Amino acid sequence: MQLLKQTIESIGELNSEVMKQTRYRVDHLVKPPGSLGRMEDLAVHLAGITNNPFPEADQKVIIVMSADHGVYAEGVAPNDQIITAIQTPNFVRGVTGVCAFAKQARADVVVVDVGVAVDLDAPGVINRKIRYGTDNMAKGPAMSRDEAIQALEIGIEITSEQIRQGKNLIGTGEMGISNTTASAAILSVLGAFDPSEVVGIGAGLSIDRLSHKADVIRRAIACNRPNPKDGIDVLAKVGGFEIGGMAGTMLAAAAHRVPVVVDGFISTAAALIAVALAPKVKNFLIPSHSSAEKGAAKATALLGLKSMFDMDLRLGEGSGAALAFNFVEAATYMVREMVTLEEAGITL
Repeated sequence: MQLLKQTIESIGELNSEVMKQTRYRVDHLVKPPGSLGRMEDLAVHLAGITNNPFPEADQKVIIVMSADHGVYAEGVAPNDQIITAIQTPNFVRGVTGVCAFAKQARADVVVVDVGVAVDLDAPGVINRKIRYGTDNMAKGPAMSRDEAIQALEIGIEITSEQIRQGKNLIGTGEMGISNTTASAAILSVLGAFDPSEVVGIGAGLSIDRLSHKADVIRRAIACNRPNPKDGIDVLAKVGGFEIGGMAGTMLAAAAHRVPVVVDGFISTAAALIAVALAPKVKNFLIPSHSSAEKGAAKATALLGLKSMFDMDLRLGEGSGAALAFNFVEAATYMVREMVTLEEAGITL
């Protein structure tokens, strides 16, 4: 708990003075004012996060948290739970969707087992297993409060180590069969939505099973009565170990003033937990894409953020964050590589 407390206390504000410097430069680059749209805002945002009027984002990593969910027993997922264990080593092999996009973006992929339901014999996967998956939240809390804190602190520790190694742009990723159910439950609690408003098909659940998925979430909320004013309580009662790990990543990145790119629906649910714990985290989050998962738009709106692009993605893994890395780095190039009107010798 001490690490979590210290991390939250270390989160500051955006540097408004540096943002003014970068805004002035962006407004006077050799282009019509505002012609690069939200790329201009992104550059200014990065400056405020990093305390650097010429921000850099060239050392990139996607941190993938893997874990299983006890609520799988309720029939809320179309695929076998063993897929979590099969897919997790594939991130290390570099053959998943996020790995393909990460290679193109020149980003590393770090994989952490925080709660896969079986032991993994997979060199390269960081073993920080809390236990073999959460409990079935439809029958009781998904995890204890201490385990929720442990998940958050694992995310903080892994991310802080990556930053010590020089990473200056972080992306959140995950793997876990049934984690759209946990994410919809978190959103239902923190946004006061009925589960039917936010449940989606996840990895391919048939439409006729969505009402069942919503009923399971209703039962979980009724059974556990998570406190929407206590992010740890929500995570413990209806969350997942990998969701806690990603929330910890966001807390650590904010504390170290490193921009953190939020992937899709599950990552956004983790962001809701992080912001519930430390509202200032929001200032350090960079949303990536508008996920095709039903509840994603509501989750992003609840955070008060606006997605960067919409390609109908719903893979997860951090795939959208890896694609967004290209926009983020491009914004830094814009500030550094373009000249101002004055530098170009142009007088208007």
